[in-house]
Amino acid sequence: MLLKDDLSLSVLREAYRSGKTTPEELIGRVLEACDGADPKIWIERLSVEQVMTYVKRMEALDPDSLPLLGVPFAIKDNIDLAGVPTTAGCPEYAYVPERSAFAVGKLIEAGAIPIGKTNLDQFATGLVGVRSPFGFPTNPYNGDYIPGGSSSGSAVAVSAGLVSFSLGTDTAGSGRVPASLNDLVGLKPTKGLVSCSGVVPACRSLDCVTVFAATTSETAEVLNVMAGFDAADPYSRSVISSPLPGPQVSKAKIGIPKPDQLEFFGDEDCRALFSESIQRFRDLGCEVTEIDFAPFLEAALLLYEGPWVAERLAAIEPFLDAQADAVFPVTRKIIEGGRTLTAVAAFRAEYRLRELKRRADDVWDFVDAILTPTFGKPYTVAEVEADPIRLNSNLGYYTNFMNLLDYAATAVPAGFLSQQGMPWGITLFGPAFCDAFLLELAAKFHAKGDAFPTLRIDSDEPRIEVVVCGAHLSGLPLNHQLTTRGGWLVEATQTAPCYRMFALPATEDFPPRPGLVRDDSRGAAIEVEIWSVPASSFGTFVDGIGSPLGIGKVTLADSREVSGFVCEEWATVSAEEITSHGGWRAWMPSR
Repeated sequence: MLLKDDLSLSVLREAYRSGKTTPEELIGRVLEACDGADPKIWIERLSVEQVMTYVKRMEALDPDSLPLLGVPFAIKDNIDLAGVPTTAGCPEYAYVPERSAFAVGKLIEAGAIPIGKTNLDQFATGLVGVRSPFGFPTNPYNGDYIPGGSSSGSAVAVSAGLVSFSLGTDTAGSGRVPASLNDLVGLKPTKGLVSCSGVVPACRSLDCVTVFAATTSETAEVLNVMAGFDAADPYSRSVISSPLPGPQVSKAKIGIPKPDQLEFFGDEDCRALFSESIQRFRDLGCEVTEIDFAPFLEAALLLYEGPWVAERLAAIEPFLDAQADAVFPVTRKIIEGGRTLTAVAAFRAEYRLRELKRRADDVWDFVDAILTPTFGKPYTVAEVEADPIRLNSNLGYYTNFMNLLDYAATAVPAGFLSQQGMPWGITLFGPAFCDAFLLELAAKFHAKGDAFPTLRIDSDEPRIEVVVCGAHLSGLPLNHQLTTRGGWLVEATQTAPCYRMFALPATEDFPPRPGLVRDDSRGAAIEVEIWSVPASSFGTFVDGIGSPLGIGKVTLADSREVSGFVCEEWATVSAEEITSHGGWRAWMPSR
């Protein structure tokens, strides 16, 4: 049975608001569709009774009261869901957790409905998606081809339209390769941005919880909910506001590997799609330049040749010693390789990694993000079964270095291969904590889905609210000066009825801007937005404000006084007054 409902977040919200359907009705149809879909997507499907326990909690709530109310999602089966077995792809390893993983708990608190635990490459070791004793999900685009791993079931569940989004994990590419093999957005956030409490470790120092969704906007909404510091996870990190100056997305500088450093493993269709992707970014106004990709590629080799193989062994060594035959043969061969590594070798690898990171990080002085294929070429199941380790390594050519070098990455669809009918995608990556910028850049490229939401990730850092009334409003030319500094929209509101607004002409440095002047006798209420900006970034934001504008106290309709944009009165003498329009947006169409 095919699910006819559109499960995109905006559609579900509107359907619930309008009464077109209810969470109970919608989730009922989702469960029926899952009954008729590929059973190998799942390792453990929740029963109707289990799912409806979550749904019943939503019955009395307003559809707008929770950001993910009534939204169905799937969970990779190395991530805990309270009361449901976690197997990590190994039946003998299974245990039943008493509490959900930190990220899962935050999603459920936000109203999301878990449907089940998805299949994976055993112990999250592999990029192919076929290393599971539970069988493997069929790629919905071409059943001869692998679904990608290790988060195979999570990717296929979204691609098949059974859930709105899903969770995976990514140590070496497991949240990006399956995304591109299933025509999805795959977010690998900054390490530690999403807690790994309640996640079976593969390489604990590298693991990330990831998101699969149809669009970048939905991906950002899910990240907004589940990101945040978790004191119980020693690898969790407090949010650091944008480490980059924050370029305007449409003018971003993008690096690409030199031609002789690109690898498509003989697939010219993939090469052509990458060339088309580069041109698409140029058409968007981005500057594309070649970089030396050598330190990234060398770092990638360390993942399976260095001590991080031993870290995989450390994660499951007691189980492996007790029940070695329960481990999938290829997986066991890889993990057992960690037994030969020494502490001396580990330190040498760490020293080399630090050297490579220093060289790799030099590129951020010249580019804002790097663009690569997500993988060179897709492989058939038969090809992978005949040559499992080498082809898996090929799939990690562009992904294995990412967590070692502490970068954030977003995989995004880029087209289809003409001969195989398979999806293919690109990856954008950058320094840690540039997740918001990468998602917005990916959104411009993908051009699919709803308006991109502002990422609002919890942080203990002090913040300052600022009232904006013109080009800094959501979606307008200077809004990036807020979003790339970690700013988020608090609310849209109005000033008290005591302000006049003037249209200041464009200059060489600035687009047309409004001048907001207080006038108690002739003023009116003006539409504005309140944005929250990290205190550490507020100074650089204010420093970029050009005369005759400045920051002063703005009185709002509810009598609050908040710092915001005001204008020196002398500059309005020859400017067009636009007070009667009630705000900058209302005036703009009349220009």
